[in-house]
Amino acid sequence: MIPELGSFALMVGLAFAICLSIIPLVGVGTNNLTLVKYAKPLTFGMFAFTLLSYLFLTTSFVTDDFSVLYVASHSNSHLPIQYKFAAVFGGHEGSLLLWVLMLTMWAGALALSSKNIDEAFVGRVLAILGMVVVGFMLFTLLTSNPFERLLPNVPLEGRDLNPLLQDIGLIVHPPMLYLGWSGFSVAFAFAIAALLCGRMDAAWARWTRPWTLAAWAFLTIGIVLGSWWAYYELGWGGWWFWDPVENASFMPWIVGTALIHSLSVTEQRGAFRNWTVLLAISAFSLSLLGTFLVRSGVINSVHSFASDPSRGMFILMLLGVAVIGSMTLFAFKASELKGTSKFEFYSKETFILAGNVALVVATATVLLGTLYPLLVDALNMGKISVGPPYYNAVFNPIIAVMVVMMGIAPVIRWKKNKVGTFRSELGLIAVLSIAFGIAFPFVYGGEFIGWVAIGMGLSFWLIVATLKNAKNSITSPNGDYDLSRPTQSYWGMVVSHMGIAVGIIGVTVVSFYETQLDIRMDVNDSVHLSGYEFKFEGMKDVEGPNYSAKQGQFRVFENGEEIALLQPERRVYRVQTMGMTEAGIDSTIGRDLFVALGDPLDNDAWAVRVYVKPLINLLWIAGALIAFGGFMCMADRRYRAKKSAAKEQTPNMTAPIASNA
Repeated sequence: MIPELGSFALMVGLAFAICLSIIPLVGVGTNNLTLVKYAKPLTFGMFAFTLLSYLFLTTSFVTDDFSVLYVASHSNSHLPIQYKFAAVFGGHEGSLLLWVLMLTMWAGALALSSKNIDEAFVGRVLAILGMVVVGFMLFTLLTSNPFERLLPNVPLEGRDLNPLLQDIGLIVHPPMLYLGWSGFSVAFAFAIAALLCGRMDAAWARWTRPWTLAAWAFLTIGIVLGSWWAYYELGWGGWWFWDPVENASFMPWIVGTALIHSLSVTEQRGAFRNWTVLLAISAFSLSLLGTFLVRSGVINSVHSFASDPSRGMFILMLLGVAVIGSMTLFAFKASELKGTSKFEFYSKETFILAGNVALVVATATVLLGTLYPLLVDALNMGKISVGPPYYNAVFNPIIAVMVVMMGIAPVIRWKKNKVGTFRSELGLIAVLSIAFGIAFPFVYGGEFIGWVAIGMGLSFWLIVATLKNAKNSITSPNGDYDLSRPTQSYWGMVVSHMGIAVGIIGVTVVSFYETQLDIRMDVNDSVHLSGYEFKFEGMKDVEGPNYSAKQGQFRVFENGEEIALLQPERRVYRVQTMGMTEAGIDSTIGRDLFVALGDPLDNDAWAVRVYVKPLINLLWIAGALIAFGGFMCMADRRYRAKKSAAKEQTPNMTAPIASNA
C-alpha cells in the first residue's frame, strides 16, 4: 500500500505542477490578480505531495519492502540504517525523485520568501518553475518510477547497495550537488520571467542574485564533497581526474560564477543585461546536460547511473525544449534589454567582463573535452579519451587570466578610473607576486618549475590584492578603520576570493610535490618516503555490519618518533561479494599520509601504495571558504529590501501585464 500511496502522491504533485504552469500565466495575461495569487498555494501543494512521495519511498527502504523493484535492487535487510536512508537516492529512480523534490523545494522557498517582490512577477517565475517540475515529474512517472512492484514474485532479500556508495560521502554529497544543480532553475525562471516582462533592471538583479548565490554555494559544497569522497574512498589517492561526470558538475559552477558577478554589475550599474540572461540560461542548461550525461548511459563513470537510452532521449528532449525555447524568447526580446549604463575601457565593468569571458571560455574548453570523445564514438570514428594533459594545457592558462582579473576588478572604480590607479594600488603587489612565484619552487623543492611559479605567484597576487582592497574599504576619510563600512556582500566576496587563493596553493603544491611508492611489503618491512618511515606490522581480520575485511597495520614514524597508526582495509561485502579498498589516512593541515592496500601476494606479503600529500587539506578548506563567502553574500541585508523600495526602482515592471504576458 505504501508504494501505491507514494506513486499517487507524485501524481497529485504533478497535477499541482501543471496547474501552477498554467493558472498564474492566465492571470497575468488577463490582468486577473485572483488567478495570479493561486501561484503560491499551488507551489506549496506541489512541494508537499512531492515530499510525501519521497517519504513513502524512504519508508519502503527502512521497512525492507522488497516487493518494490527499486528497493530490492539497492538495499538489503543487513544494510546499516544510515545507508538505507542514503540508498533512497543511491540509484537512478530515487536520485531522480530527489532531484524533483529539490526543484519543488526551491520553488516553495521562493514562494515563502517573496513578499517583497511584485506578485505578478513572482507568478511568472513560479509558473516557469512549475513547467520545469512538470517535465521532470513526467520523466519520473513515465520512465523511472521508483515505486514499480515485483508482485507476486517478491525476493526474500535485496541485492544490496553498491558497496562503493556505502559511505558517509554518499549521504552528504548528492543532496548538496542536487541542491546546486536544481537551484539554477530559479535563476533561469527569473531570467525567462524578465524576458516575458520585457524589462530587466537593478531590482530584478537584486531579486535574482541571492537565489543564484545559494545554488552556487550548495554546488560548491557538493563538488568539494565529491572530490573528498573520491579521494579517500577510491583508494588511488586522486582528488580530481576530469571525469565526464565531474565535469558535468563543474561546468554549471563555472558559468554560475560568471553569473553572480554579472548580476552584480546589472544591479550596481544596469549593464550586462543580455549577457546576464544568457548566463542564467546557460547555467541551467548545463545542469540539464549534466543530468543527461549521468543518466543516459553514454558514458562509463563511477559516478554515473548507466540507464537505458530511452531515458537519455527524454532528458535530451527536456534539454532541447529548455534551450531552444529560452533562446528563441531571448532572440525576440533581447533588443528590449539593452543596458543604460556607459563605461570606459579602464573601469571595473571592463575587468569583470574580462573575467566573465575567461570563465565562459574555460567552460567551453571543458565542454569540448567532455563531449568530443562522445561525438567521435557516435560517428564510429573510434574511441578516444581526453584527460589531464588537455585540461592542463588549455584550461589552466585561461583560469590564470581570470585570477589576474580577480585581483584588479575590486580595486578600480565603476564607469571610469584613472590610468595610474593600477600602478599606484597594485604595481608593487604585482612585482612582489612575480618575485614570490619565481622564488617559491627553489625554496620549497630546490628547482624551478614553471607551473609552480605561476600558481604560487597568482595565489600571492590574489591574497595580497584582496587584503589591500579590504584595507582601503574599511578606511574612513579621516584615516580610522571601520569594519562596518563595507557591506556583508563585500565581505562575502573577500572570503570567497581568499578561498580561491587557498585552493590554488593546495592544488599547486599537491600536484607537483606529492610523493608516491607502489611497493611489495612483507610483515615488518619498512619504507621511507619524504622523511616518514612506514612500517608494516601485518594484517588482522575485522568484521563489519555487512562485510568482512583484512585490515593492515602500518605505524608511521618521523625522526624516530611514532606519529600515526594507519589501518587501510580490503573489504568483501557479503551480499554482492564485491571487494573494496578503504585507505588509511592521517591528516594535518600541512599534509596527508595515505596508505592503500593492493592485492595480496605470496608469503603474507601485500602490494601497497604509499603517498605523502603536502597541503592537500587546503583544497577542502578552500571549498568551505568559497561556499561560506557565497552564503555571506546571499544573506546581505539589501536582498531583503522592502517591497516599496523595490517598486521605486522598478516602475511599471509588469505593466501593462496583458500585453507582455
